[in-house]
Amino acid sequence: MELVKVKVEKKNKKDLSKSLEIILFNDDVNTFDYVINKLVTICGQTLEQAEQCTYIVHYSGKCSVKRGTFNELKPICLKLLDAGLTAEIL
Repeated sequence: MELVKVKVEKKNKKDLSKSLEIILFNDDVNTFDYVINKLVTICGQTLEQAEQCTYIVHYSGKCSVKRGTFNELKPICLKLLDAGLTAEIL
């Protein structure tokens, strides 16, 4: 299992409520359909959003797939990691 990497300089309420994002990275393992399905079911994206994000990840190497606070993003990022995707909270 991969660790969730987070850039948080100070561990106080102000920093934890700061808007962060989950970045999804390209891999050579998962299919387009699998990634699209996980973005819809885990991140709550529409089918169209998930398709666009998947193509951006494929051609650019990474894409922001969800924004929010650390506490909102951590369980989502962990589910993406458990699903075999490569993601970080930045």
